Amino acid sequence: MSDLYLFNDENIFEQLKTAPFTLGYYTLKFYVKDGKPFNKPTGTVEEFFLYPSGGTLRDRSFNIVFYDSRFDTYRGFKPPHLQRQGNT
Repeated sequence: MSDLYLFNDENIFEQLKTAPFTLGYYTLKFYVKDGKPFNKPTGTVEEFFLYPSGGTLRDRSFNIVFYDSRFDTYRGFKPPHLQRQGNT
């Protein structure tokens, strides 16, 4: 079984399946190194916030730490919370 806290695209998609959606963003958790999400275990996990209306991942201070158009609704991303509600 994969460690969902490793920062990579696969784990973003996997966490999005069940991540809470509040106030326009998903709350995800990843290992951190120097305050940024990291792709190896570090012993420290922090929350990050993915805004699908822009494809940005933000840290706890809401600074942008990552952008990917695959997570941007303006580029065709279908937010999982809408699919869970049956609003496709």
